[in-house]
Amino acid sequence: MARSLSPLSVPYRVFQRGSGVVVALAFALVGGFDLPGIGPAGPLFVAALGLLAAGVLVGYEVAYVRRFSYALSADSLDIESGVLSRRSREIPLRRIQNVDISRNVLQRVLGIAVASFETAGGGETEAELRFVSFEEAKRLQRELGRLKRGEPEPGEEGESPQSGPETTELFALDRGELAILGALSVDLRVPGLLFVAVSTLGSSVVAGYLSALQGVAFAAVTGVALVGLALASWVVGAAASVVEYYDFRLVRSGDELQYERGLLQRYDGSIPFDKIQTLTIRDNPLKRRFGYATLYIETAGYAAGGSDGRSRGSEAAIPIAERDRILDLVEALEPVGDVDFERPPTRARRRYLVRYLLVVGVLAAALYGAQALLSLPVPWWPPLLLAPVAVWFAHATWRHRGHWLGDTHVVTRNGVLRRETKIVPYYRIQTVIDSRNVFQRRLDLATVTIDTAGSLSLTGQDAAAVDVAGARADCLRAELEARLGRAVDAYRAGRAGIGFEDEDPAESTTEDGNPERKDSRPTGDSGDDRPTDDSGDDRPTDDDDRSTDDSEDVSSPNGADDSVPSRDQNGSGGPDVE
Repeated sequence: MARSLSPLSVPYRVFQRGSGVVVALAFALVGGFDLPGIGPAGPLFVAALGLLAAGVLVGYEVAYVRRFSYALSADSLDIESGVLSRRSREIPLRRIQNVDISRNVLQRVLGIAVASFETAGGGETEAELRFVSFEEAKRLQRELGRLKRGEPEPGEEGESPQSGPETTELFALDRGELAILGALSVDLRVPGLLFVAVSTLGSSVVAGYLSALQGVAFAAVTGVALVGLALASWVVGAAASVVEYYDFRLVRSGDELQYERGLLQRYDGSIPFDKIQTLTIRDNPLKRRFGYATLYIETAGYAAGGSDGRSRGSEAAIPIAERDRILDLVEALEPVGDVDFERPPTRARRRYLVRYLLVVGVLAAALYGAQALLSLPVPWWPPLLLAPVAVWFAHATWRHRGHWLGDTHVVTRNGVLRRETKIVPYYRIQTVIDSRNVFQRRLDLATVTIDTAGSLSLTGQDAAAVDVAGARADCLRAELEARLGRAVDAYRAGRAGIGFEDEDPAESTTEDGNPERKDSRPTGDSGDDRPTDDSGDDRPTDDDDRSTDDSEDVSSPNGADDSVPSRDQNGSGGPDVE
């Protein structure tokens, strides 16, 4: 049966579209003016036009809501809309990925919401219902899941009206964790915005002020400015995180994850298991120092949460939690197994060192040129103080970079200030790309990119084994392609996917006969992947990451002679790494 939008959507839509006109009219009437041919009656004429426009707007919105209808059938979502020109749409249910619900403060007061129907691979939301009651939006969300699962309608075949998939809460963000999330969040966009503002609006003022400073005074002002910039970035990042993830909850309902979050804009969405492409564990130096991390889930379509209500395919499944809790959830969703990252060869570290020292040299040369050509009282030597930082950062870049091949997943890790550990099931791989730029070819290095159907692939944020040896890259590409074929066969046969655990005949059992789940987690800089601070001290343990020496034989992932080894070699088919 066809349904209509909520009647309360009429006043809200009128408010949305007419608020700007009302403000403009108010300024015009308060200021007073004369119109040619009308004289002092100009304000009254403008007010009459405003009332006429308001009447037309109200009439149009009433007609739009009355002529808008939708129906969710067993096969499709049918939408008819339009006032002057009619538009009919039929969206097959198999294309719809999920229903996301968003509500701002005023919408929550009115009890209405926006229901967005997302499809995989779309460049934008496939369809939106602006606006329906919140209860109706939740009904659509439940009905879509029921129809896609092929379950009978409630009340049929003995189904109770309240029947549905079992719901289990996986994570809830309490106030203490929300405070920690804000304290560990930094918005790196603030320095860029301030730089643009200063360069466009206050460049002459700033230049004149700096020209009056000399030596120690200039260094002191620079230090204060940097501290203030860091403080502003932290405050903005903390506020944005608290507003975005307030009252966050994640539950498992049948074959999908459902989340709720948001203070000013409330989001209520779902992440179907069969659309998940990549799991990403992200942290920064502060989070690593205190043992926290964030879990992101990349899907094949949009997900609510970013600008315009979407984060373009990547959604924070857990905004912040202790690393052990995140690893437990990863293991519950995608049993990865023990991970031992292989770092790039040590010659890659020399490459990073040269790169960062060149940056320091360019900065010093630029200041020296400005001092010589423009007679600016700016010392050229301060960038040289960053040379030790460049040395540390080169080592940290190498230290936090690695890859690993498991029985069912490929895992990569990259980044220092924003370290990302990406977990990709083999059956989600679309293509394997081997790229080597001119600088990598000089050192016989390569980058192997694991491309998936996720939206972030379009922006170059795929999982990647960066700066591996050339022979190792050839071997990785061949092995990934071979494992992809086996994994796709298992996935199509229903023996792989989110929520499936590998069948192991030799799996140990508990006293009551139930299988005992192996506590298998991605390891990091120590055995339990609880990274230490970035002081440069590796603090090796018995199962610490190991790097590939420049002279190591990397003819195959397992160190064997064959180019595509079997998965049983070396235990898990992964490389004899690091």
